[in-house]
Amino acid sequence: MSKIKNIHALEILDSRGTPTVEVILTTDDDIRVNAKIPSGASTGQNEALELRDGDTSRYFGKGVLKAVANVNGPLFKLLKGKSIFDQQALDSLMIKEDGTEYKSNFGANAILGISLAIAKAAAVSKKLPLYKYLGEIQDKKATLLPCPMMNIINGGLHGDNMLDFQEFMIRPKGAKNFKESLRYGAEIFHTLKKILKDKKLSTSVGDEGGFAPNLSSDEESLALIVEAIQKAGYEPKKDITIALDPAASEFFDKEKNSYFEMKKKLANQDYKYRSVEDQIKHLENLTKKFPIDSIEDGLSENDWDGWAKLTKDLGKKIQLVGDDLFVTNTKFLKKGIEKHVANAILIKLNQIGTLTETIQAIDLAHQNGYRCVISHRSAETEDTFIADFAVATRAGQIKTGSLSRSERIAKYNRLLEIEEELKDKAEFFKDL
Repeated sequence: MSKIKNIHALEILDSRGTPTVEVILTTDDDIRVNAKIPSGASTGQNEALELRDGDTSRYFGKGVLKAVANVNGPLFKLLKGKSIFDQQALDSLMIKEDGTEYKSNFGANAILGISLAIAKAAAVSKKLPLYKYLGEIQDKKATLLPCPMMNIINGGLHGDNMLDFQEFMIRPKGAKNFKESLRYGAEIFHTLKKILKDKKLSTSVGDEGGFAPNLSSDEESLALIVEAIQKAGYEPKKDITIALDPAASEFFDKEKNSYFEMKKKLANQDYKYRSVEDQIKHLENLTKKFPIDSIEDGLSENDWDGWAKLTKDLGKKIQLVGDDLFVTNTKFLKKGIEKHVANAILIKLNQIGTLTETIQAIDLAHQNGYRCVISHRSAETEDTFIADFAVATRAGQIKTGSLSRSERIAKYNRLLEIEEELKDKAEFFKDL
């Protein structure tokens, strides 16, 4: 039986050039694996803590040497000699030893790195692809390839432009398989690039690989996407739908209980407020005008009453995804279920900090009829864990960025490999 021989962490860089944690785990039978942890820019206030050093003489205070030291010291000491097949027990042991609600002692970035490395080592030991091993430990048939949600226009905190909404995505739901869905997306992405060039708009990309042109409104962005879909030879709504992630917590004023024009405020320009009712109406109007079938974080994580109204108004028509609202945490998901809020949950491993807790959130969602979307973060690494994880959990949907930047493409290419390996057993998500 493979047991943990050594756990070693180091400080590496993510796709923003900011420090993050890599964990290298070795076993007594010479298995060696690594896990690299991503980071988010737009983060929910209830996410597990990403431990940073705060030493302004290094990386402007964003170093992760404290998290690295926690892996190399107390966490390694805690787990040395333990079986790599006891995933739940080892995750629980780390949570208990940390002793805080949000893993603020050791850092979720330290704990998650070990948690994922344990799963990878176990898969290698069993001579199984990671998705098959992860499927086995959940008693799930790991054959469902996810429909990608491809972020082709970036705004909000992910783009240097005047768009308040963070992500404008396409969903190639009309494709017959994952390979075709990726082709659909790539062709639309390159068509959009040509359209932007012809209009003399910037084709530089944001943090998640989507274009970040200096557009003036949500409607202008959506109209460009529809134009790209059509010029690429596809039919909006039938072949391709649109998904939005406003990341509304970033432009919500809790004291005024209103939403504001964030980018204008940041640019010291005159800006306006929008009431909760007006924000809901705005989202509803967009769904009537454009082929939108999914909205993530359309309202703030603090606006539970607004979420209830949004769900009542739109929940039977489109997918409403809670990200900052639920932070991959069963405590907040249970609250959402009780209040009839949203109908889907975004799943980010580093929001909660262990593989076991992430799976628990997915199971709770599925048991209550909520869809799941496996997601990357805006600052990523070349690690492809979430690609295998999306197949293993039968989540059916994945967000891993646009059709550029290698840290995003790595996940898509891994899904292509999985689909090829599954051959005739491969399924493709067709739920929406």
